[in-house]
Amino acid sequence: MDTNLLMILIAVGGLIIGGLISFLLISSSNKKKLKEAEEKAESVLKEAELTAENIKKDKILEAKEKFIKMKSEFEEESSRKKNQIINNENKLKQREKNLSREIEQIKRQEADVKELRENLTQQLEVAKKKKQEIDRFNEQKVEILEKISNLTADDAREQLIESLKNEAETRASSLIKDIVEEAKLTATKESKKIVIETIQRTATEHAIENCVSIFNIESDDIKGKIIGREGRNIRALEAATGVEIIVDDTPEAIIISGFDPVRREVARLSLHRLVQDGRIHPARIEEIVSKTSKNIEEEIVEIGERTVIDLGIHGLHPELIKMVGRMRFRSSYGQNLLQHSREVAKLCAIMAAELGLNTKQAKRAGLLHDIGKVWPEELEKPHAIVGMELAQKFKEHPSVCNAIGAHHDEVEMTSLVSPIVQACDAISGARPGARREVMEQYIKRLRDLEELGLSFEGVNKCYAIQAGRELRVLVDADQVSDDKASQLSFEISQRIEKDMQYPGQIKVTVIREMRSVAFAK
Repeated sequence: MDTNLLMILIAVGGLIIGGLISFLLISSSNKKKLKEAEEKAESVLKEAELTAENIKKDKILEAKEKFIKMKSEFEEESSRKKNQIINNENKLKQREKNLSREIEQIKRQEADVKELRENLTQQLEVAKKKKQEIDRFNEQKVEILEKISNLTADDAREQLIESLKNEAETRASSLIKDIVEEAKLTATKESKKIVIETIQRTATEHAIENCVSIFNIESDDIKGKIIGREGRNIRALEAATGVEIIVDDTPEAIIISGFDPVRREVARLSLHRLVQDGRIHPARIEEIVSKTSKNIEEEIVEIGERTVIDLGIHGLHPELIKMVGRMRFRSSYGQNLLQHSREVAKLCAIMAAELGLNTKQAKRAGLLHDIGKVWPEELEKPHAIVGMELAQKFKEHPSVCNAIGAHHDEVEMTSLVSPIVQACDAISGARPGARREVMEQYIKRLRDLEELGLSFEGVNKCYAIQAGRELRVLVDADQVSDDKASQLSFEISQRIEKDMQYPGQIKVTVIREMRSVAFAK
């Protein structure tokens, strides 16, 4: 029992002693670590202080350098401004010297002017005295002349003025007459020169259009296929194209007749395709004609585009380009309309260049002057008016629109391009061989037109000009007054519309001439 208690006490004492020893060891270790941490902190602090000191020194040096640099720049700027101020002061001093010299010079000039004024005043007084003496002398001379001529000075002056006035009027009238005559001769010569040079510089072909087209075939056996059983093929072709197809004894040829060149061309190309294909029956004919019509429309656009490119015309509306291409299949008095319009455009450009006008506008107006003839809609208006309205619709220049509308005098000319287009249209159409008409019918129509005008009272002479498109009526001035002349032109135009048949329109111009004749003996 005592032994066990002793053992327990010994064990407890050992545990206590062991705990104390462990506590002492741990405490000693912690103190060592704390000391090391303190030493490390002191070393880090010293390093931070050294680093901060170095940074402080660097910043101080950098601030000193920057201060020195700014100081030098300030000194340089100050020096520059100081020099500039010195230069400005020198310039001001120089200007002051110059102004002083100028002021002295002005003072000297003022003195000279003052002296000159005094001299002039003295001379003026002397001149006044001399003028008074001359006036007294002239008065004495006038009194002597009045006594000799029995006329006062005012009467003599009036007679002299009247005499000089009459002489001046006579000379002025003669001079004006000479100038007018010379101007007329010069204008006539210049106009003829320009027209002749324009015609000589333009070389164009003249294609006379017919009302028939010839379709050549290889053999007469094909004619039977084209006619078909009981003529059904040829009837289908005529119904689809709107032309008359004549199959007669003419060897290896078929005649296509029709007034519309577009229809004739569609029929000719359709026949060509049908003959190449070999299948000729009504259904195939309608198909081929439909395709050919579309191809012709595309060809019309291509012809229009090629024409405007050849003539160097830009910015034309697509619809106008299409109508230009349609001119290729239209004729006027046998003359191809596109060829005629191209020729007029070239003539207008050359004539405008000779006169120093706008050649582009003149060429544009020349090409479009007959555009109203190919407008598909039937309007009860002259083609010139239709063309002018189309040009206005598609935003053409006002000068071009006026030239189109005025080339047959339907509207008043307001630009210099208009008479050029009118003249070139007449040149192109009136050239021998350009247009064709049966001679007997042509001469008979002109004679009937002149005889109709002569049938009215007071008419002396009648002339049908411009291929029968204008009738000029010369009347007796004693029988027909100005008001009667206007009424006469209307009556003649109404009579022409009622009694005659003619293409296009006819302009009636009544001329009443009053002449005053005097003889110098």
